[in-house]
Amino acid sequence: MSDSFHWLDVDRIAEELAGRFPDMDPGTVGFIHLRDMVRSLPGFFEDPAHPVNERILEAIQAGWTEEYHDMRGDDDE
Repeated sequence: MSDSFHWLDVDRIAEELAGRFPDMDPGTVGFIHLRDMVRSLPGFFEDPAHPVNERILEAIQAGWTEEYHDMRGDDDE
């Protein structure tokens, strides 16, 4: 994996969030907090050509939710 990533790397961001916050349920995180969490990830940079928007945050949260349930071994998600 490359050392740096940006908003369009939603799968990478979801994996990074799952690894960094393994006990946090992504469904409890609002978009403002999620945006700030992503910005705090090591290696993350904001590409001015691809600013964050609600659709990107939704995709990140969905991917993180999937990672979260996979890590927990939840079968019903």
